[in-house]
Amino acid sequence: MAKKKSILDLYKMKENGEKAVWMVIYDSLFASYAEEAGMDMILCGDSMGMIVYGWQGTVPVTMDMSIAHCQGVRRGAPNTYLIGDMPFGAYHASVEDAVRNAVRFYKEADVDAIKLEGGVAVADKIEAIAKAGMVVFGHIGLTPQSSASMGGFKAQGRTTDSAKAVIEDAIAVWKAGARTLLLEGVPEEVCAYVHKMLPIPVYGIGAGADCDGQVLLAADALGMYKNFTPKFTKKYCDIGAIATHGMSDYIREVKEGAFPAPEHKYKISGDPADFQKLFDEMAPLFEG
Repeated sequence: MAKKKSILDLYKMKENGEKAVWMVIYDSLFASYAEEAGMDMILCGDSMGMIVYGWQGTVPVTMDMSIAHCQGVRRGAPNTYLIGDMPFGAYHASVEDAVRNAVRFYKEADVDAIKLEGGVAVADKIEAIAKAGMVVFGHIGLTPQSSASMGGFKAQGRTTDSAKAVIEDAIAVWKAGARTLLLEGVPEEVCAYVHKMLPIPVYGIGAGADCDGQVLLAADALGMYKNFTPKFTKKYCDIGAIATHGMSDYIREVKEGAFPAPEHKYKISGDPADFQKLFDEMAPLFEG
């Protein structure tokens, strides 16, 4: 079994030009598949709000929910680098809140890093968490937690003014002490520029190929989430269609009496006459 990567390994991968590959996963089962496949990292993301809980966005996700899901992912993938996603409200009120909640991730969920959204506005929180000895992944561009203020899930950095704001956020996150940066929903040219200028690993989701690696939601890449498919997602298989087909077959076979078949049933051990005698003796207990 491969040894779990460290932040130093991620830097070596950048130096060697080796792309890091990660997925967003929320449970032990799919985490185990990711580890078996050789995934470099797993992000237990607050997108669980939509994927797992059916909400319209990520805002309702709590720290307790995030930690519980991270614990499941860690149990399923004990040898894969795990990033805990700081949910909305976990780091916005104060620096103290930010550090306290980051510590909870480390102590309760055994994560290797935490991720938080925002640039200039959260630089003080990034700095405090980093100074407390924890690895911070920055996340800028299209940031789902603040999508309402952006007018929805819209790409960022498509104009020069917007690109300038993304670049300023990238600089702020780096200078605050983030060890890596995730760019989401920005033009490839903007990501490529940030990648070229920053000495830390720069990863992308919907940000083109000119960066140090890619992340996708497993629910999107594996065809499980049907409500919305981002432009930048590629579907590598269609688990949703397979599951629906399997469930339809199951429903049909039960209703037709084809399931359970003889091979799915347990056999009695002993003389059938003894069991019939037992049933006859017990029958009066069911009366009245």
